[in-house]
Amino acid sequence: MPERSNLSASGFDPRRVLVIDFGQLGDVVLSLPALRAVRERFPRAHIAVVVGRPGAAIVELSGYADEVIGVDRVALRDGPKPMALLRIAQLVRRVRRARFDFVIDLHSLYETNLLGRLSGAPVRLYARRPGRSLDALANFRPRPPVEDFRKHAVDRYLDVLKPLGVENAPRLPQLRPRLEDERAVGEMLRRAQARTSAPLVGLFPGAGHPARRWPLDRFAELAHTLEKSDETQTIVFVGPEEKELIQSIRASFPRSSVLLDRLTVPQLAAAQALLSVFVSNDTGPLHLASAVGTPVVMLLDRPTPNSFVPLGANCRIIYSHAIDLISTEEVAQAVRELLAIPRTPVLFEL
Repeated sequence: MPERSNLSASGFDPRRVLVIDFGQLGDVVLSLPALRAVRERFPRAHIAVVVGRPGAAIVELSGYADEVIGVDRVALRDGPKPMALLRIAQLVRRVRRARFDFVIDLHSLYETNLLGRLSGAPVRLYARRPGRSLDALANFRPRPPVEDFRKHAVDRYLDVLKPLGVENAPRLPQLRPRLEDERAVGEMLRRAQARTSAPLVGLFPGAGHPARRWPLDRFAELAHTLEKSDETQTIVFVGPEEKELIQSIRASFPRSSVLLDRLTVPQLAAAQALLSVFVSNDTGPLHLASAVGTPVVMLLDRPTPNSFVPLGANCRIIYSHAIDLISTEEVAQAVRELLAIPRTPVLFEL
């Protein structure tokens, strides 16, 4: 039986807090309201966040953490077992040396619950995910509500903090790009001779699984349609997982399209902030675009329970039972609707 903490929320004032935030890129974006709430709840504490490497840049941009501990989750999961065990041991040693007195696990996976227990922190607050976690290793009382998948992911993360007295926290994930990243993106667009005076429409044809990708030729058709009929400038974004698409993109998209394929996550945020609209499959970059205030069109291969859709007001969701049944005209019309909404552009120093 783990020891229990009976401290009241009002009197609890830890000085060194570890937050475990092991989601994918989009999950980390959606956890930003919870990270903000932790920062505001413990303004004098040193707050460290342990997070997967792609998400580490998001946490750093947010400014909610004093320390970010990036973890290569892919290497831990898929790498050689001896090396994975060594990396885990190194991570445990690092967090133990930091002498945290409170740990919050926003996701509650088996491995993250164990990391929290091995951290040496005497007080632990974990998300409650029956059948998917070891949240019995937590000891903060009262306990948070059991995870409710009918709620939006943002609200599920905030629910974890209810025992700390966190109520009615702002729900909208928000990020502000850094000036140095804005300047770097501005230079890239200048070199590519992008027509930055035209509405910039960003397209992200990638997705974690090929079955969730709107066909590449539809993205190309959309780019041709918008550039011809709406006089837009297309910016195509490609991440490390989409490198094999680059040759096809260059062959099928308008010659005037700008391809950005070597951006860091902060540079991606800066580029997205400049866009008039961002069109994407269900991916982390879609949530990042929404967090920097850009209107988005989300393409889905299934009806969504609204648990992971962007919370920004300017979001259009298009779905079909098979993603290749979504027509180019449907998406083009959604883009036009968002282009018609007045929006103050983000100005870069080009």
